[in-house]
Amino acid sequence: MKQLDLQGSLTPNDSKTHIRVPFVVEAGCAKLYIRLQYSPKILEDRHRSIELLKESYELYILPEHQEYATVHADQHLPLKNLITLSLDDTNGYRGACHRHDDIQELYISKQEASPGLMAGTLPMGNWSITLSVHCIVTEACAYQLQVWTTEEDVL
Repeated sequence: MKQLDLQGSLTPNDSKTHIRVPFVVEAGCAKLYIRLQYSPKILEDRHRSIELLKESYELYILPEHQEYATVHADQHLPLKNLITLSLDDTNGYRGACHRHDDIQELYISKQEASPGLMAGTLPMGNWSITLSVHCIVTEACAYQLQVWTTEEDVL
């Protein structure tokens, strides 16, 4: 049964933020599925990538090392958007999936769960997913978050 189908768009201003997305798990849920997809993954504009790297060097690298970093900037390319997720049930933390994949397909049931999530009873009630927007380097990044459940523990 579909619980959630959320779509949105993020910009660089959303970097280093979190988006909490509540949803309800009904009684009888045997398996919960989560799918997070976002795009684009990579900033294709090399010139813009180098500009962003230089800005970060000014913030995070000692002045005497900035020239070296700039000369070797290509080793940090391509720059990528990064969104990860964490899951909470009615009792609290159920895990985190801090993967770099732009498509994440996850599941959780009493017997098993995707790496990073904790298998166990799926209590009915209010759950939430937290999207951690680590970095958006493209002008815009579209995302889709889907959650659905089954009453039988099947793939």
